[in-house]
Amino acid sequence: MIAPVKVYTTNVCPYCDRAKALLRKRDVPFEEIDVSNDEEKRTWLVAASGGRRTVPQIFIDDKPVGGSDDLQAIDRNGELEKLHHR
Repeated sequence: MIAPVKVYTTNVCPYCDRAKALLRKRDVPFEEIDVSNDEEKRTWLVAASGGRRTVPQIFIDDKPVGGSDDLQAIDRNGELEKLHHR
């Protein structure tokens, strides 16, 4: 089963671009949700991500995996493929 991937972003965000580029490179389909001008969604995101206020915030199978650096790390150790294909 392929787990859904969601990437919460803002308009100008080099880390968001980096995370999306990695997902594309690995052929991982994802849904991008822009929280730039949506305070309600941004407040939800902080709560759902365990208090993180930065973007991107990446969720795989509705579980927070962190930001761009976290995504890079789980890719390096082979976990991205495992998390995405549950």
